[in-house]
Amino acid sequence: MHGLVIRNTGSWYQVRTPDGSLINCKIKGSFRIRDIKSTNPIAVGDRVVFDVNKEGEGLISAIGERKNYIVRKPSNLSKQLHIIAANLDQVLLVVTINYPKTSTVFIDRFLATCEAYRVPAKLIVNKMDCYSAEELEYLEAFRHLYKQIGYECLFVSAAKGEGIEPVKEALSEKISLLSGNSGVGKSSLINAIAPGLSLRTGEISTIHNKGMHTTTFSEMFELDEDTYMIDTPGIKGFGTIDFQKEEVGHFFPEIFNASKSCKFNNCTHIHEPGCAVLKAVEEQRISQSRYQSYLSILDDCDAGKYR
Repeated sequence: MHGLVIRNTGSWYQVRTPDGSLINCKIKGSFRIRDIKSTNPIAVGDRVVFDVNKEGEGLISAIGERKNYIVRKPSNLSKQLHIIAANLDQVLLVVTINYPKTSTVFIDRFLATCEAYRVPAKLIVNKMDCYSAEELEYLEAFRHLYKQIGYECLFVSAAKGEGIEPVKEALSEKISLLSGNSGVGKSSLINAIAPGLSLRTGEISTIHNKGMHTTTFSEMFELDEDTYMIDTPGIKGFGTIDFQKEEVGHFFPEIFNASKSCKFNNCTHIHEPGCAVLKAVEEQRISQSRYQSYLSILDDCDAGKYR
């Protein structure tokens, strides 16, 4: 039988068949994905082949070819990668500039990974009802920065139900992954988009201004015909993996464009003479925050660190 993986609980995979049936499946003992060393060989969004036993449980024996997938490095310093989701049309990264704060390093690492795995990305800034006048002014500069690079940025208040329609339009007729730090209101946003799902929402720690996990496993929801949304557990940090040092600049569009004018083809954009990227940073045509994010990934490449 064939089916689509719509939920991953860690030990079980829920697979939906073409007729709409839901089958709980496990992986066949000998099953491996060639050339991919991952903590989870199968992810939500995968197309799989499985057999059903007399108890009605499935055993997955093969996986269909992926058009793409997006990964992160697990926080346990494992050298393996963790596949967040597969076969995506886009990623919507939900962020907040406070309550809690999403760091620009996290945002840029996530976007660089989307570039590396060829998954289009958009930014959604939530909790617009919470911000001060100073924070709203910062947000305009934030939107201008990422729009210039090529990333659409939508402003919403999930709690107030404001700005939801443009998000629905962005989701329409696509398979989308929603991701972000814990506490940014991802579950609240999904409830605003599709009230019938009634996802559990959490509180923000008033001591640390950080979110607490409410989503415990990845799951795909059908919002409409040909419109699917994948919800994932909140991510604390975003470690990049399998990036070659000389390729990192390719995953920052503005750095890649500026690098075409560098004096040396193998320029690392750190100290070389005639570096067009350093000149662009100095002239503020490339933002200092984006450049620092670029350097942080290079640091990972040098030392194998997790951030």
